[in-house]
Amino acid sequence: MSAVEAARANVAAVARMTARAGLVEAFGHVSARLPGGGAAITPTLPMDAVRPEDVVVLDPSGRALAGALDDVPLEIWLHLAVYAARPDVGGICRGHPPHAVRWGTGDAPLPVLHGLGLLAGLTVRVHDDVALISTRERAEAAARALADDMALLLRGNGALAVGTDPLEAATRLHHLEDRARVALSPGPSTSPVTDTTWTTRAADSPAELRRARRWFAHHHTDPHQRPT
Repeated sequence: MSAVEAARANVAAVARMTARAGLVEAFGHVSARLPGGGAAITPTLPMDAVRPEDVVVLDPSGRALAGALDDVPLEIWLHLAVYAARPDVGGICRGHPPHAVRWGTGDAPLPVLHGLGLLAGLTVRVHDDVALISTRERAEAAARALADDMALLLRGNGALAVGTDPLEAATRLHHLEDRARVALSPGPSTSPVTDTTWTTRAADSPAELRRARRWFAHHHTDPHQRPT
């Protein structure tokens, strides 16, 4: 299997996981960086129906080379711009998890209130532009808003998370949703934890992320498609 074929299979598998996890509805996409530039990205098919051969292969200019060529998402530029700005990113997951959508109707950063919320990164900001990221200029603005963070809320338009590969990005999006759920839930009145304390706590996040991605893949893979 070539690197491109492997990327398409990986994107399709993670797309189905995100659908099973409730991170996407009719809208959302998963992509993987391709060697030498470009990306493999889900078409606009329902995410739980995407097969490897449906996954669209893009060159660095955004031209579709393979897959569902007439079914390319409007926001391909978002993925290409993030890959161009962030050499550390190998996968992107874009979706509309309900609590993240609710928080993203405002413009305040999403606070950290529990440890697993750190799996979305120390800082999660809101990109304050409600337009779809369907142009190169808007995509570059969104990439600048993401900066070095691992997730970004898009004002009134869902969220995205990034990772070393698509599975890590989807795992982070799952924990972004949990972070938003906790932030929106009424809780006990306590003294806030300081940013310095959360920074110290984040030292354990890499080990937790490895465990979390294994759980996410196992829990959200169709049992009939799990390797035996």
